[in-house]
Amino acid sequence: MQNKNILLCVTGGIAVYKAVALVSKLTQAGMNVKVIMTASAQKFVNPLSFQVMSKNDVFYDTFDEKNSNVIAHIDLADWADLILVAPATANMIAKMANGIADDMVSTTLLAATAPIWIAPAMNVHMYDHPAVKRNIAQLYADGYRFVEPSEGYLACGYVGKGRLEEPEKITALVQQYFMPKKQPLKGKKVVVSAGPTRERVDPVRFLTNFSTGKMGYAMAEAARDLGADVVLVSGPTNLPKPTGMKVIDVESAQDMFDAIWAQYESANIVIKTAAVADYRPKNTHGQKMKKQPGDAVLELERTTDILATLGANKEHQLLIGFAAETNDVEDYGTQKLQKKNADYIVANDVTEEGSGFGTDTNSVILIGHDYKQKFAQLPKKELALRLLETIAEREDFK
Repeated sequence: MQNKNILLCVTGGIAVYKAVALVSKLTQAGMNVKVIMTASAQKFVNPLSFQVMSKNDVFYDTFDEKNSNVIAHIDLADWADLILVAPATANMIAKMANGIADDMVSTTLLAATAPIWIAPAMNVHMYDHPAVKRNIAQLYADGYRFVEPSEGYLACGYVGKGRLEEPEKITALVQQYFMPKKQPLKGKKVVVSAGPTRERVDPVRFLTNFSTGKMGYAMAEAARDLGADVVLVSGPTNLPKPTGMKVIDVESAQDMFDAIWAQYESANIVIKTAAVADYRPKNTHGQKMKKQPGDAVLELERTTDILATLGANKEHQLLIGFAAETNDVEDYGTQKLQKKNADYIVANDVTEEGSGFGTDTNSVILIGHDYKQKFAQLPKKELALRLLETIAEREDFK
């Protein structure tokens, strides 16, 4: 970590006091830290606190050029190996998403080419506001990384998601980022399916499920980060498209099967994370079905069992399936492993709090032949990385 330059951008909120501890942790880890503060941040903590902890001048005025040989905000942007915005308020997130540069922090961020990590901190209802969600989604699409806020008691008195992640955790993430990267999947082609499928009833109705695609997208991003050439086959989701991989958008179970099958022969690893419909309407109506007196019957037919078909035609591929269960998770996961001729099944209980569809966390059991390992609840991105690293270290990894 020696001589890594970290630029910490501190915006206004009660969590500013944690940013002081963050500077301390980062400098103890051997990093050089410089701090820029917004005017609002200075209302909570005096710049002198950051100066003492960082052993560097603190910046807060775009027009206060401390060194006449350089333009401060450009020099700081060029200096940084990594930029942290912590805490990041809803206001600063909105500025970043829309390219607004009206103070020292936002101007420097707009001039930066280094990776930027955003650690939000705000009231739970602010974090859940549609405008904030849109801005976060835009920043994800632009390539920013987020350090998700944790859940707990907030300064406003609410309990929920919105607390700035602890300084120790952020420091550990930064240290991990700068560590030499192991790439056990380098040279491997990995095909990942994610999200739900939609089976049309008529032009305005369809059958689907609650999958959001978060776990599948996390698996695709983890495979990419471990060196793989990734193809992501995605059902309909609201997630921003991940970078550094080929993304194939599909709708129905048949669409998903066709897309995966076209990639199967050249694939080294296939990860079936998608929640694929088991049934589809036998007849799809060309016009909107009108209400009729009494009950209606919708006749269904089976869709192609994608995992079973892949397992029956497996040659050199390593096949990893997912099993979302509501009871007897380990037993059903083991049965699925055998029936589908998979190499691994990742099973989870979707009724468990923090582990169902749409959550940012998950806890799973990795089931292989004569092998089982439980993973405690983790953020899905971290869990995906650990799953693939664990599988890559196994003797049966091809």
